[in-house]
Amino acid sequence: MTVTVPSEEIPESEGEAKWIVFPRNIVIGKDVLAELPQVLYDQKQGSSVLIITGKHTREVAADAVLSLLKDRYSVSIHIAGPIDQTGIDLAGEAAKKADLLIGVGGGRIIDTTKIVSYNQNKPFISIPTAASHDGIVSNRASIPLGEGNASIQARPPIAVIADTGIIAEAPFRLLASGCADIISNYTAILDWELANRIRGDHISRYALAISKMTAEMLVSNADLIKPGNLDAVDLVVRALVSSGMAMSIAGSSRPASGAEHKFGHAVERLVPGKALHGEICGIGTIMMMYLHGGDWKTIRQSLQRIGAPVTPAEVDIPDSVIVQALLHAKDIRPERFTIIDMGLSPKAAEDLVRLLYT
Repeated sequence: MTVTVPSEEIPESEGEAKWIVFPRNIVIGKDVLAELPQVLYDQKQGSSVLIITGKHTREVAADAVLSLLKDRYSVSIHIAGPIDQTGIDLAGEAAKKADLLIGVGGGRIIDTTKIVSYNQNKPFISIPTAASHDGIVSNRASIPLGEGNASIQARPPIAVIADTGIIAEAPFRLLASGCADIISNYTAILDWELANRIRGDHISRYALAISKMTAEMLVSNADLIKPGNLDAVDLVVRALVSSGMAMSIAGSSRPASGAEHKFGHAVERLVPGKALHGEICGIGTIMMMYLHGGDWKTIRQSLQRIGAPVTPAEVDIPDSVIVQALLHAKDIRPERFTIIDMGLSPKAAEDLVRLLYT
């Protein structure tokens, strides 16, 4: 599938988006990596290309990208390190002489590429090798800090090429994590509406509707999402793309990030690297939906059918850590009002954790 939409390379801002930046080309399907040369030809973005990738993802897809382009372009490869200031600086140095950047890999690689793209005002193409996150299209990047992860403004790609054959070969846990991240849109938009009612925060009904529709896509098709199923990969990738577009429309990450993400970042501060981002946000979504008085049982059942964790024990995190994360979640991005900012006692936090095992 190829979707072409108009786009302008204009910076975005938080709050109401005055300019909405979408990729010009989104190509999804099996073996679509072979369409990269045509995409580059259509884009007409220069003659020098830097591929940013990782050690493993170079073998998975980046070497194939190099082979596809080396006869027409001057192509080099940069193996990205950790997504910290040093890693970003090294990638930026490698990108100085390139006209176009191509990120080939998972969330860390794509986010590194979009940050360098933003810093140097250069276009980039996103080629995900896993469907574990909704950053493959969005204008946001997640970077780890000493106190947890932070979401920063970055540059959206001019094109996305998601080869479902490649993505299906990634560990299924990554796909399940991506599903959980999308399902968390349910509580993110409830928090957004809450902030609109209580504080008068701006809300985009268009972005909200897309975000909700995206979450519904996965909940209604949860039984279809199985390891090695190309149709399932296609569905999840389309959902991730839609979620990223909702963020671009909103001008912020609000359509996909609420109390469940604040909780997730709090967990990451307490036990960094213990679980995947989407996994923790999925667990948080169950609890936040309960606080909102919504159908938390359907959320939990959908995650279970997909194969995503629904209890701390499944990701080997002590319940006490989850309680502490619930109590400290309000300290994460305090400017973003959510259900968790209305107050939670230690006993209420303990009851929420027990709810997960019910």
